[in-house]
Amino acid sequence: MLSVGIDAGGTFTDFVFFDGKKISVNKVPSTPRDPSIAVLNGLKTHPVEFSHISEIIHGTTVATNALLEREGAKTCLVTTRGFEDVIEIRRQNREKLYDLLWSPVAPLVPPELRFGVSERTDYRGCVLIRPDEAEVEEIKEKISSLGVEAIAVCFLHSYANPENERRVAAALSELGIPITLSSELVAEFREYERTSTTVLNSYLIPKVNKYMRSLSRTLEEKSLSIMQSNGGVISAEQAAEEPAKIVLSGPAGGVVGAFEICALSGRKKIITYDMGGTSTDISLCDGKISFTTENTLGGVALKVPMINISTIGAGGGSVAYIAEGAILKVGPRSAGADPGPACYGKGVLPTVTDANIVLGRMDPGWFLGGEMNIYPERSFEAIRSLAPDHPTEEVAESVIRISNSNMEKALRVISVGRGYDPREFSLVSFGGAGGLHACELARSLGIREVVFPQNPGALSAYGMLLADSFKDYGITFFSSADEDHLGETDRKFAGLEKLAREDLAREDLRFEKHVDARYRRQSHELTIPYSDSMASDFHSEHERVYGYRKESSVVEIVTLRLRAYMPERKIDVLPASGAGAEPRFFTKKVIFEGKGIKARCCEREKLRPGFQFEGPCILYERTATAFIPPDTACEVDDYGSIIVTLNP
Repeated sequence: MLSVGIDAGGTFTDFVFFDGKKISVNKVPSTPRDPSIAVLNGLKTHPVEFSHISEIIHGTTVATNALLEREGAKTCLVTTRGFEDVIEIRRQNREKLYDLLWSPVAPLVPPELRFGVSERTDYRGCVLIRPDEAEVEEIKEKISSLGVEAIAVCFLHSYANPENERRVAAALSELGIPITLSSELVAEFREYERTSTTVLNSYLIPKVNKYMRSLSRTLEEKSLSIMQSNGGVISAEQAAEEPAKIVLSGPAGGVVGAFEICALSGRKKIITYDMGGTSTDISLCDGKISFTTENTLGGVALKVPMINISTIGAGGGSVAYIAEGAILKVGPRSAGADPGPACYGKGVLPTVTDANIVLGRMDPGWFLGGEMNIYPERSFEAIRSLAPDHPTEEVAESVIRISNSNMEKALRVISVGRGYDPREFSLVSFGGAGGLHACELARSLGIREVVFPQNPGALSAYGMLLADSFKDYGITFFSSADEDHLGETDRKFAGLEKLAREDLAREDLRFEKHVDARYRRQSHELTIPYSDSMASDFHSEHERVYGYRKESSVVEIVTLRLRAYMPERKIDVLPASGAGAEPRFFTKKVIFEGKGIKARCCEREKLRPGFQFEGPCILYERTATAFIPPDTACEVDDYGSIIVTLNP
């Protein structure tokens, strides 16, 4: 029986099949209008009996696309009277400080769909005013007449006591419309982030629920699980109820896969670099996968646990164009899957992929292992159109340099910008386009080592099979982090554990505990493990992040976080096959730094563990191509990863 990991990207949908002994991969063009079509195409076209598939773990962009394209449900917000405009006031931050024409994106709920209820609970959880039933009935009639498709309920301080939210939800449930309660989704303080997340969840429920039902029917009742943004796996039913937790499910799979594979060889200080057709996702792991509880996507604040991933609009499909002032720019606009880069034969847009073809770094005969027809002459025409009076190869290298510059800035933000020295890390490259740029990016950052895992173009799908099954819970709880208050904190954690057992309907759970802590009167927190020594641990972490510690101040806990692990089976990373015949290389001309050089070329699957070689080299495989420049030494490790050492 087969386990299948599926990552639906903006350009391609990737598949990894595991039969208990070996893995195989498949890759098909995505179908943005209905992603389930690509899922079924990939399963049906793979040379494995569909009936042999026992379980599927899926990372989907349905929630992400619905948000970015503003194609979610017509949603209303029911909140405490006087707080209807919290989602519009935001934090009053300007994303572009010096842009006088900048304005924030419109809230997901317009003013006419925001309803205030006369109710009040204080920060300690004491109900001061119960909702007026007549007022709630009037709001219910308005919602019914406005064609609302989803309801978000978020009352002041409901994290401390959800009673008022539940009362109103009980009355509104008669409408038969999906309802999200902030006290169930984000039981944490900070009204704007909590309200925004609750609204976002309601906004996505109808579309994600429809997709999950459609996919379940398509997969003929096979076991279906969904990757969360935090790197864990949940059921399709849970994902349909809490779609706010799956908006970064695909990129999360890539980080999990990269970290698990690199940890086997002792590499736990890594920067993951996932360049696909539409975007590039990067994450820094300093001994462990990095998490965050606050993020912004499409201008909407999101407060749920997720892997700390930064995304920029740079991919193989990023469009190059001449901007005002005759300046060459690349991205963030993407040609996507349709029409795609000019070489696909459907359009004429010059892209990063076309530039790589012009430079000889990609072989038209190796797209999807030769299964996809490519038209290199159209790449030359498209790149030439950018600057007809300049050599085409020179223009193509300019496109690559600009694209690399965009990605280098993002890599510096998540490393140098957060106090890390990138030279202490290995760059792990994956995604369909990552291998063509990784070594040049590493050199520009002073990174000495680049890791190319096996099947890099499908690593996110592979990571989904490597992921644990778990669900996160959090609740705001104010307490001092000293020994005198540990008993009360333990009791609160016990309550969360009970909730997790009831929610997941099982007793065999393993728990991991963390707290958000701060110096008293600070307005920001750090997440640290819950232990008897958490006060001293906080001082050390605060000094690492901010450069100082203040041991005279009281360390205050503000939020408890519980991760409930389910003992589900996950696959192990298998060693690569043993030594074989000496691989055969052939040479071809490649343009590099303005010169034509001869690069050795080989099918990557021919390289066995222990094999050593040097750059310049081009490695072809079904899911990706890797360009390894001169002045590099390469070796294949026991798990099939290629370790590239860049000479200074």
